[in-house]
Amino acid sequence: MQATILSIDDERDITDLVRFHLTRAGFDVQTAASGREALECIERHKPDLILLDLMLPDIDGFGVCEILRRQPETSTIPIVILSAWATQGAHYLGLELGALDYLTKPFSPKELVERVRRLLQLKEARQNEPMKKSAS
Repeated sequence: MQATILSIDDERDITDLVRFHLTRAGFDVQTAASGREALECIERHKPDLILLDLMLPDIDGFGVCEILRRQPETSTIPIVILSAWATQGAHYLGLELGALDYLTKPFSPKELVERVRRLLQLKEARQNEPMKKSAS
């Protein structure tokens, strides 16, 4: 089954670039241009992974991350922050709020695809782990 990635960014050029490269890599890519739109999209269809910009027009990326981590049904979705905000403080806060990775714009599309693949493989391995333990 094809993994679904939600790209949350108010810059259309970024979401188009992300969609192009991840679709080419075999992923289904959905997009949202604001924090509220993203939360509504996530409620309708839980993605397998989220790419989250920090500077959004309504609820910023930190707020979206915090909301998702507080809700049991979204708390385990891998989040990668994809932001032009390159300060160490932003990086640290994003990871502290529950993001698993942080990629600074401008970014390498190849590196983005590889990080997404790696995080989805880790997610799948964790989901299969209890099955392995109970089978032994």
